Amino acid sequence: MTDRQHEAGGAGASITRLTPGEIFAIIAFWAFLAVLTAAGRLVDPRVAAVAAMRAMRPDPSGGNTLALVEYALWAVLTLPIFWMTRRFGGDRPTLKRVLAFLVIGVVLAVSVDTLLKVISRQVMPRPMLPPPGFPRRLPPGQPVRGLFSRFSFLYDFIVYLVVLGAGLARNYFVRYQARLDETRRLEAEATKLRAEAAELHAQVTDARLNALRTQLNPHFLFNTLNAVSTLVDEDPPGARRMIARLSDLLRHTLGEGDEQEITLARELEMLRLYLEIMEVRFQDKLEVSIETEASLDDALVPNLVLQPLVENAFRHGLALMQTAGRVAVRVVREDGDLVLTVRDNGRGPANPVREGVGLTNTRARLTQLYGARQRLALTAAEGGGALVEVRFPYHTTPQRRSARNA
Repeated sequence: MTDRQHEAGGAGASITRLTPGEIFAIIAFWAFLAVLTAAGRLVDPRVAAVAAMRAMRPDPSGGNTLALVEYALWAVLTLPIFWMTRRFGGDRPTLKRVLAFLVIGVVLAVSVDTLLKVISRQVMPRPMLPPPGFPRRLPPGQPVRGLFSRFSFLYDFIVYLVVLGAGLARNYFVRYQARLDETRRLEAEATKLRAEAAELHAQVTDARLNALRTQLNPHFLFNTLNAVSTLVDEDPPGARRMIARLSDLLRHTLGEGDEQEITLARELEMLRLYLEIMEVRFQDKLEVSIETEASLDDALVPNLVLQPLVENAFRHGLALMQTAGRVAVRVVREDGDLVLTVRDNGRGPANPVREGVGLTNTRARLTQLYGARQRLALTAAEGGGALVEVRFPYHTTPQRRSARNA
């Protein structure tokens, strides 16, 4: 827990301490109230008479001086009352705390009232004669004086309750503001952490994809070189053509850099280079067809996704055939997905189906790129042979990987 969190939640938290500006405002408030009261007593003699009776003085003019003393005293007492609300106010009122505040208020009110009476009687000078007209305006009868004498502390008790309420209200407001600021800070930190986690996840995913591509390219290169080696003695011109096509293919592959997705047009261009190598190897025993639409050329597909599928058809379906082999590549758009299919007329998949390095890596790359929104299936084709179908969302602009995996 940070210091700010501790202050926001603990009793006596430093965040609720009075600022110099608030202390100045408290002093200014009581000074203004004292001036306003004194002015009111000067304008209305009845107010001055009641104040004089409360102070047990026959001289109403002395009430103005006593009012200044009283409000100065409350200005000083406001600070410890605010400290008490900050230290013991808490977040929720309890019966025990309310009773304690009331008892403290009664004791404080009686003490203030007694102190004011002592100051009025002992310190302030008394007049020689009562002012003219004072008994006629408000006869100081014994019942009225007794009433003020017994319950004069209630005025100070009411003042105490007002100051206490102001302190509690300020304390709750400051704590609320502190919690609100802390919530905003935590939300900002959480948003930042989520962004960092998403970025880290993307970096880890890219590293995994690069590792899969690094594993895939040597696998493809090894198989192609093995095909070239079979023609070195049997068909040297064909071997040279295969090496030339392999050079072109490697140049295109290395030119892609670290891009995980490329356009379908570029992917098909690299696939045709690979198919030209295979046509040299199989010579007149291979028929290849590629079916797609020009409107799909800008669709993004995983880099080097078709080559391992076609290579799987050659390696596991057509390599041991004595008759002509056929490979059909088809790309269509269905229900917002891009569907890539590779079909051959070979012996078909084994039962149970066992995937080689090419299909295994392709499936892993699709999972990393599209999460649950992708599918790769190897099944037996109708009429013989194998059918590989790859399905993932159709898109023409790169998407955030977190959105793809949603």
